[in-house]
Amino acid sequence: MSQAVTYELIKTCKQSGARLGILHTPHGDIETPTYMPVGTQATVKGVMPRDLKEAHSQIILANTYHLILAPGVDLIEKAGGLAEFTGYHGPTFTDSGGFQILSLPSAKIDHDGVTFKSHINGDILRMDPKISMDAQWKIGADIHMAFDCVADSRDH
Repeated sequence: MSQAVTYELIKTCKQSGARLGILHTPHGDIETPTYMPVGTQATVKGVMPRDLKEAHSQIILANTYHLILAPGVDLIEKAGGLAEFTGYHGPTFTDSGGFQILSLPSAKIDHDGVTFKSHINGDILRMDPKISMDAQWKIGADIHMAFDCVADSRDH
């Protein structure tokens, strides 16, 4: 998906500076502020995509780390991206996966990224900003999060 995401400012509160606006994305518009349900593995647990639409959900969040591990970026891309894979034909936001990786005891952080062991099958994997962003583009998310490899106090 190569269309740009744009923001249209509707109104600003003079007292607080809070803004009301619309994010225009390739898969639809999002009135802000909004509530964004979390679909860690590209599905909001226990809620069908049609129910999300009926509840006026404007966007869902999916986690890049979890999607890379299972079902895999290539499978989602082959299915036609997140919209076709999930049946949710609205805007999607993906986080980078960096935060979840840091919760793994196997995470080894270096200057360029993180090496870690998959909690699913034990494979040794690598995540860096390029891998994260490439995955988010391949699966067709509308809004991507930059790789958020936060500082860690553990010895490496």
